[in-house]
Amino acid sequence: MAIFEVVMPKLGESIIEATITKWLKKEGDAVAEDDAIVEIATDKVDSEIPSPVEGTLAKLHFAEGTVVPVGAIIALIDIGGEVAKGAVAEASKEVPKPAAIKVQTADSPEILVVKSDFSGSGRFYSPLVKSIAKNENLSSIELHSITGSGKDGRVSKADLLKYIEDKKTGKVIPAVSILSDKPSFSKITEQPVVKAGSGDEIIEMDRMRKLIADHMVMSKQTSPHVTMFHEVDMTLIVNWRNKIKELFEKREGEKLTFTPLFIEAAAKALKDFPLVNASVDGYKIIKRKNINIGMATALPDGNLIVPVIKNASDKSLTGLAKAVNDLADRARRNKLKPDEITGGTFTITNFGTYNNLSGTPIINQPESAILAVGTITKKPWVVKTPNGYGLAIRDITMLSLTYDHRVIDGALGGSFLSCIARHLENFNTGRE
Repeated sequence: MAIFEVVMPKLGESIIEATITKWLKKEGDAVAEDDAIVEIATDKVDSEIPSPVEGTLAKLHFAEGTVVPVGAIIALIDIGGEVAKGAVAEASKEVPKPAAIKVQTADSPEILVVKSDFSGSGRFYSPLVKSIAKNENLSSIELHSITGSGKDGRVSKADLLKYIEDKKTGKVIPAVSILSDKPSFSKITEQPVVKAGSGDEIIEMDRMRKLIADHMVMSKQTSPHVTMFHEVDMTLIVNWRNKIKELFEKREGEKLTFTPLFIEAAAKALKDFPLVNASVDGYKIIKRKNINIGMATALPDGNLIVPVIKNASDKSLTGLAKAVNDLADRARRNKLKPDEITGGTFTITNFGTYNNLSGTPIINQPESAILAVGTITKKPWVVKTPNGYGLAIRDITMLSLTYDHRVIDGALGGSFLSCIARHLENFNTGRE
């Protein structure tokens, strides 16, 4: 019989493995071209793999719950005719050869498969470097923190040995690992013993909640967080949106929420203050060329995901509105692509959705700042009139900016936040 090999595709720049969460077809099932045959999960997004061909599913190579490297053959499809092979993604050729471990498969007690070591960052390490790191009990996050002197920043044996020596002499402070089975805060403080009482319900965190927990703890350990606040008069924008939202929806087929308006203001401010659009690598500051703004989106299961609008500063308000609506809709339906949740340089989160005044969000690493938007509410406000100052009822919101104090000081953070406020308060209501 002619066999087509279905391989684990490369789902993003830094993704070199994925977990098979659910087989949608079983052995012997007929599959049409583009039929979804398996659900997979990475540390960034869940996805489905469609069948590239029509035929009969002849063999499943891995059981549900197995971690599989990119490029591995996960299933065989009988297509009839001459033997055909699925093409391994070109990018997967760059993935280092993983170490072998035993796992259970769909039809046998054990089979030797490959499992990557130090794969959390997607960075390449030679077998010698990984062997030394393993013998020295270095974590993935610690290994990733080492500045490499090799080609494309690769860590050499000399780089690693120097780091180990500096660590022993106290010249460097090791980065805290977030890739262990326990929450990473246990690495810096003794974890309290928590016991369930009579009648208490114990809920096991799902995979995404564990990732969120580790990422949040890592962010607080990585960056010294500072948060500042600014009240903004949104009256011009509120009145303008109320006037044109029905026309906008009729003409563009899209709802106009406040989110694209905040993204537009933030993108303009990031152009004025490019150092906020940055990341920190050791003692180096990387100023990002592109302004890619992530928008924190709540999922139906209570978890959170951050789809990214790439090159937000180049988009019109209509383009931003369409991007916001599309990404939010597909995020809630679990239809985002891996590249749509990576590459962010700045994030916006909306506390106002739940009628909250403000909050102090946690930075989405490796970004340097995150903007939170509170609810828009009517308040008495001091305004300037021809006869002096007086009180008026205005639509007010609270913005809060949390930033990484390693790269952003109070003057820069305050100036940037004030710039966003100016763009909002001086909104051009004469625009289309």
